[in-house]
Amino acid sequence: MKRYWQVLRLFWSTAIAAEMEYRLNFLIAALSSLGSLAGSLFGLFLFYRTGYTFTGWSWEAALLVLGIFTLLQGFAATLLAPNLNRIVRHVQEGTLDFVLLKPIRSQFWLSTHTLSPWGLPDLIFGSIIIGYAGKSLGLGISNYLLSAVPLLFGLAILYSLWFMLGATSIWFVKIYNATEVLRGLLEAGRYPMVAYPTAYRFFFTFVVPVAFLTTIPAEVMLGRGQINWLIGAGVLAVVLFWVSSGFWRFALRFYTSASS
Repeated sequence: MKRYWQVLRLFWSTAIAAEMEYRLNFLIAALSSLGSLAGSLFGLFLFYRTGYTFTGWSWEAALLVLGIFTLLQGFAATLLAPNLNRIVRHVQEGTLDFVLLKPIRSQFWLSTHTLSPWGLPDLIFGSIIIGYAGKSLGLGISNYLLSAVPLLFGLAILYSLWFMLGATSIWFVKIYNATEVLRGLLEAGRYPMVAYPTAYRFFFTFVVPVAFLTTIPAEVMLGRGQINWLIGAGVLAVVLFWVSSGFWRFALRFYTSASS
């Protein structure tokens, strides 16, 4: 484990040094994140401007969901997208051969090799929204600490789904459209699940588990989370992570190296 931490520190320090050569990109990323957040806030405002509220969700409570969604966007832009989207390029160019030959688990290498600071604006904006909404609702530090558990489960679920999708590039090579479809589905996490009709709630809970990414952590933060949903989130995170590892090993059986 110590060796992995040392490798991780080397990966990220090198990646940040390389990315900071283009500092204007950070400003562009911040403006892009701000524009996206403004659009999300405007969309939520359209629901609440006439006094309408989602059942059980005040304006501030809905802001918690949006803040958590923004945090997940930042996590995806910082770690997932710059790493997992490159699996396609490794397969196309045959450089996956070199990854598989390294004395380290290939899934770890592919998942952590690069770190992009351009997701930091979303992490900052998401934290600000959660802090503002939490202050308005009178939440304490214990509320935030409790919600960290389902939030970590949500991060594991999001990573596992994205990684499995990236692993399919061994068969299909170009999966950019499929990645965009996944990101589009995850957009539903901007709002509480009660905002959608029953059929959509079922889909976004049991088919594409968007509810476990934003709504459930928000409910735990509000102090009304149900233990069965929390346990379900933990089980789903563990199962999906285990499945993603097994699916990667299965996919490698069909990988034809560049030299063969």
